[in-house]
Amino acid sequence: MSKRVVVIGGGIVGVTTAFFLQRAGCRVTLLERRSGVAQECSFGNAGVVAPGYVGPWAAPGMPAKLLGMAFKTHRPVRWHPRPSAAQWSWLRAWLRQCRSDRYAANRERMQRLALYSRDILLQTGKSLQLDYEQRTGYLHLLRTPGELEAAQAHSSKLASLGIRHQVLDATQARTHEPSLNPDTALAGALHLPDDFTGNCALFARLIRGQAQALGCEMLFGAPVQVIETSGSRVTGVRLRDVLGNETALECDEVVVAGGLGSVELLRPLGMRVPLLPVRGYSATTLIHAPEHAPRESVMDEHYKVAITRMGNRLRVAGTAEIGAQGNKHNRAAIDTLHKVLQDWFPAASRSSTATYWQGDRPMLPDGAPLLGGTPVHGLWLNLGHGSSGWAMACGSAQVTTDLICDKPPEIDLDGLRWDRYQ
Repeated sequence: MSKRVVVIGGGIVGVTTAFFLQRAGCRVTLLERRSGVAQECSFGNAGVVAPGYVGPWAAPGMPAKLLGMAFKTHRPVRWHPRPSAAQWSWLRAWLRQCRSDRYAANRERMQRLALYSRDILLQTGKSLQLDYEQRTGYLHLLRTPGELEAAQAHSSKLASLGIRHQVLDATQARTHEPSLNPDTALAGALHLPDDFTGNCALFARLIRGQAQALGCEMLFGAPVQVIETSGSRVTGVRLRDVLGNETALECDEVVVAGGLGSVELLRPLGMRVPLLPVRGYSATTLIHAPEHAPRESVMDEHYKVAITRMGNRLRVAGTAEIGAQGNKHNRAAIDTLHKVLQDWFPAASRSSTATYWQGDRPMLPDGAPLLGGTPVHGLWLNLGHGSSGWAMACGSAQVTTDLICDKPPEIDLDGLRWDRYQ
């Protein structure tokens, strides 16, 4: 008899997991508190899939960099100290991960999963003939000689991962991307011809349709209240429907892919997951002059802002805000996005057409997500991907499916399991 599986969370990680499980022969029910899939962190992100540049925030020298940029108007990271025990506990754990040895280990874990996930994503899109506004090629723009030197130093690491790349000087970079504003200083660029971008939210909606066509049940407006257990085994979940009525749903397995909401669901089971919300922003504008828009997606390495071409739109995404409160956009963060777009492609679009998004990414101190089983039999984790959810979603979904279906995963899960936080 096929396993009854409940997947909690309808972001890109949850919906891909539901699809892979249903395709593998499980009877899947996806539960999502919003009215559809990909309505939070998966909705307005940059859409970048670049495994060679996936890595943890916790890096040597990063604390000093954060302090150095604290009073700059335009900066990639913004931190608002709060009287929050959870925030300070997370920051202490993050600082411990900034050692060189911890950074190297964490980066290897994340890139191992991201490289695998890229292949699964491409295979899935091709086999299902999905059009999710994908565009191949990724250009890192380097404003300063120091950034160019860092890219040259990173070249050997990319080569060891088998990632094709080319370091370009300023003239070569402008020849490759002729729409770049000649008035903005440019030291060089790093071109990654096989990296790509795509519309994450569109992909999620397409995969939702594929999963439902296979028989996957999806309930929206259905926040999970409790994961129910008997002894040390999962027995089901209790959820609240749109009318406020609580309903019990029995199952054999539960996959927790609910982002930040996972913390409160897991705490009664004795599992304390140190997730911190890190807010990101994007602005999406209509392309006014296609000849002045980028041919490939680009990343401004200095400000950590990506400019992605999606159909007839440009998406400008980046910045990271720790300690953000409420739902109001941070005007300074939005201004940084517009600055970067104006610096490089001033005639491509009109800011008056912009629509804005913000999302609180669930980030763990060491950067890598949590995958696999837990001390509660039948309870599985697929969470904590931070800003790399899109880049890691399909690989994480396949790993989770293999584990639940009693198959050995195709990649080593060392450093990705729950035991590193026990």
